[in-house]
Amino acid sequence: MFAGAWKNYRNILCVRPDNMGDVLMSQPAMRALKESVPGRKITLLTSTAGACIAPFIPEVDETIPFDVPWVKTTETNGAQRLLALAGELQALQLDAAVIFTVYSQNPLPAGMLCYLAGIKAVLGYCRENPYQLINQWVPDREPLDYVVHEVERQLRLVEMAGAETSDTRLLLKIPEETRKEATDRVWEILNVAGIRAGMRWLVLHAGVSEEKRLYPASDYITACQSLIRQGYKILLTGSGSERDYVDQIARQLSDAAINVAGELSIAELIVLVEAAPVLISNNTGPVHIATAVGTPVVVLYAMTNPQHTPWQVPSKVLYFEVLPELRTKNQLLQSFPGSSTPRASPEAIVAAVGELVSPRRKHGFFIPGPLRNPIRTCNSLPDTALAACFTPHNEYGMCPPDRCGEDV
Repeated sequence: MFAGAWKNYRNILCVRPDNMGDVLMSQPAMRALKESVPGRKITLLTSTAGACIAPFIPEVDETIPFDVPWVKTTETNGAQRLLALAGELQALQLDAAVIFTVYSQNPLPAGMLCYLAGIKAVLGYCRENPYQLINQWVPDREPLDYVVHEVERQLRLVEMAGAETSDTRLLLKIPEETRKEATDRVWEILNVAGIRAGMRWLVLHAGVSEEKRLYPASDYITACQSLIRQGYKILLTGSGSERDYVDQIARQLSDAAINVAGELSIAELIVLVEAAPVLISNNTGPVHIATAVGTPVVVLYAMTNPQHTPWQVPSKVLYFEVLPELRTKNQLLQSFPGSSTPRASPEAIVAAVGELVSPRRKHGFFIPGPLRNPIRTCNSLPDTALAACFTPHNEYGMCPPDRCGEDV
């Protein structure tokens, strides 16, 4: 649609002011932009949370961290700082910008920022005609006509600018020296936890930034107690602010669990998840890290928006309902089918781990260095009507691009 002009654009701004997982799911689209024009530079404007993962995304040349007021954040930069940001962007002499949004987000504030920065070509989805704020407008048909995976959504957007890639994976790259330091740290953690080659173990990431996506701790404890009886050791991860919450779980699991919440750098978390036989998690950032390093995932999925499930990795998605008092007021996020299955329970978690950690997988060994070659399956699929987007997963819980989700 706009491909002709984009051949001449070398300096591109990608706007994704969300969390770490959202940035990761935009990576294939940024790769397409990068690959389609030799020498093209990608500058990423994202939140301070999203900026944490950017150093490990090889397609990103420069990152601008900024917490904008139209995305949920505890930070407030103020109006003057926002205007100053527009001036900083203008000084970069950007040729064009791409605004990445989920279908429940309004792209117009980001469009206004690009307009104030003097960026002449701005590409993005929007429901209503944005005129000069997003002058390369793609009408947003989600979720009224269909829902596709977040990765697929952004790939379709950049296709309008003539950007395509044959590699639609999520993929993280840790600098060699950083990887060595992170690997040494993970070795130390595993040794302290008493995890040795041949033993069963897994990572549980029980925390999440939004209460409505928080799976009950009591159910996690019940599931982990069953897994411990099967011989598993449990490593619990989380942010520093989640340390006390995670410790409540760890205390119920006794010596079979160790709490490292708040103790890991992003590089160390990546290496730990890469080494793990399986990750159990709420639908949050580490799920997408697991996707990027090829680790199977059991995700406890709050029934909010449906398009952020694990991408191209063996997974089991177990759904649970959001409490009525915590449900969103955004009408676009209230169409999540009530019959989504399989439903989450401690028994379902244990069964899912059993399916993913099978004799066909290397499930007991920590392998340092380039820990494991990512398992990649499942190519992108055509979009499907909304009513058909929530069929049960297959044997490995593979989630093609029309069954997905993490709330915004």
